[in-house]
Amino acid sequence: MAQVKGLYDAILKGDANKARSATEAAIAAGTAPVDLISESMVPAMDEAGRRFEAKENFMPELLLSSRAMRIAMKTLRPLLTAAEQKMSARVVIGSVMGDLYDIGKNVVASMLECGGFEVIDLGTNVSPQAFVAAVREQDAHLLCMSALLTVTMPAMKKTIDALKTAGVRTKVKVLIGGAAVTMQYAKEIGADGYSENAIGAVSVARNLLAAA
Repeated sequence: MAQVKGLYDAILKGDANKARSATEAAIAAGTAPVDLISESMVPAMDEAGRRFEAKENFMPELLLSSRAMRIAMKTLRPLLTAAEQKMSARVVIGSVMGDLYDIGKNVVASMLECGGFEVIDLGTNVSPQAFVAAVREQDAHLLCMSALLTVTMPAMKKTIDALKTAGVRTKVKVLIGGAAVTMQYAKEIGADGYSENAIGAVSVARNLLAAA
């Protein structure tokens, strides 16, 4: 399936209105929703991420592209549901128990969705039991946990332990991040991956699932 350049360009430029209209036009022309996602939308966000990492663009441009992608996805989601089509993988994400900060987590959730993942956002102050329940109910491929504060980091290990107790740890990859988190801590608690930013989280998520 060829790329829909109008949609690709609209997302890359962060033009939400054009992204919506280009999506609607492509659907009217008979393009399958999953093809729009894989051939136009995800590549546009990949390029937006590349430009951000190369410092060719900055966070405002990245957020505008993310918003345009979400608007396009809002148009496609009912069609995906009607056709019983799913995204490439399901991700459960949330800020851990005791942590009420969600800005960073929200950016990661948006970037994962823009990267082609189906994202189930549990919000903030999520208990280990709630994470486990969501992983089971959603049959999640990946669990992402965020912690801004050092004092909330132990909840990450408690959640991983809860996954083990529930017998689902081997069925889901665990990715952690947040201002207080480090790669060393991820290794210490038995997480599968760590990222220090939203762009990196998409890349790490893809690598973890590809390896699985």
